[in-house]
Amino acid sequence: MLHLRSICIFTFLLFLSPLALAAEQKQQFAVDGNVLELDESNFDAAISTFDYIFVDFYAPWCGHCKRLSPQKEAVFHEQQSSRGYGKHCWRLILATGLACFMVSELNKAAVNLAVLKQPIVIAKVDAGKYSRLASKYEIDGFPTLKIFMHGVPTDYYGPRKADLLVQFLTKFVAPDVAVLNSDPAISEFIEEAGRTFPIVIGFGLNESVISHLAVKYKKNAWFSVAKGYSNKTMEYYDFDKVPALVALHPSYNEQNIFYGPFEEKFLEDYIKQSLLPLALPINQDTLKALKDDKRKIVLTIMEDENDERSKGLVKLLKAAASANRDLVFAFFGFKQWQDFAESFEVSKKTKLPKMIVWDGDEEYSSVIGSDSVEDEDQGSQITRFLQGYREGNVIQKHITSDAYKAFRNSMFGIGAVILILVVILVVTMMQSLKEEPSREQVDHPGSSISPSEAKEALRSGDKEDKID
Repeated sequence: MLHLRSICIFTFLLFLSPLALAAEQKQQFAVDGNVLELDESNFDAAISTFDYIFVDFYAPWCGHCKRLSPQKEAVFHEQQSSRGYGKHCWRLILATGLACFMVSELNKAAVNLAVLKQPIVIAKVDAGKYSRLASKYEIDGFPTLKIFMHGVPTDYYGPRKADLLVQFLTKFVAPDVAVLNSDPAISEFIEEAGRTFPIVIGFGLNESVISHLAVKYKKNAWFSVAKGYSNKTMEYYDFDKVPALVALHPSYNEQNIFYGPFEEKFLEDYIKQSLLPLALPINQDTLKALKDDKRKIVLTIMEDENDERSKGLVKLLKAAASANRDLVFAFFGFKQWQDFAESFEVSKKTKLPKMIVWDGDEEYSSVIGSDSVEDEDQGSQITRFLQGYREGNVIQKHITSDAYKAFRNSMFGIGAVILILVVILVVTMMQSLKEEPSREQVDHPGSSISPSEAKEALRSGDKEDKID
């Protein structure tokens, strides 16, 4: 009898132990809007405690991180330029200062994410100090950001400003496919989805038709199916039969319709093509959207993307994109992104607009006989350019710009980055002492970090500092 009682007590304690441990973990990790500090002793417990936890793997090894803040960047840039440190040196220093900026943005985002119906916890780990965790989760650069959903990590490549970070992470905890039962539900879903992501709505479709792809592309778009809708809604979204899939791009005021076939291959092709607008304006943020797209990019370089002539050309590019969905169409202005334009041998003397086909990395092609787009009959010229490209009448070229190479060469291990930074600082300071104080700077106008550099950062997974 005593033996049986002991067994019962032991079994009861075994049953209570996980509950007690879970309660202890909940107390240890409060959802109070603060960023959690994790290490090797509590990381696994935190991941198992929360359904959704966003982790910043960082390394506080750089002294510049402590001194830099977003408000001081411009002042610091001006000070270093006046001392003759040079633009590329500044780029290295700015990259190492990103971690400091991240701390501020994560603190802001944590407050808003904690009050969601399905809260998301933000945490950070000193991956330089806790190397076991860095190795386990394949951390090869700083900062590396991951969202853990029910314990499963997914790399995060989205924006890092607090407001946009909240929008992106809110999407991670939303249903894979929202079911909409009325016209008001459709309107509410679109409003709550915001303008950052494309929105895909299936009319006359069961959610099972798109559920697999919705999971696969959840980080790229909102997915839903409408079970109840009126003729007025069909008219508003410009489709006249079902089943139909409507893809909306609120930021670009675009939408397109897909009537099938709804086999997975065709459906996935349509969804992948709909993740980008018909003509993508190139800047630091939109370059990130090209990361996972394997299509070649028809890139048009204009004088000024904001003038009326360029706007007319963009309309023609959109028309061409509609008929050539196997290609991405993109554009930017020389005035807006001179550094990026120079990567493609475009200078102030180059006749613009100019079209090329870019592979998204270091290779691009010029079409023989279509070096530039004249003002007259631009639609026909775009058609001839595409025809020449498809027929293989091209000249293959390689990006050789100093700005592009300088950024690539900065992507070394941590020790190498520090060494390079010290060497550059010493050399440039010595040079500045030898030269006249009125020495003219050689910096190009425009952004302090060019789109080509942003694209190269993207190729390394948005990690500004590589480690061995």
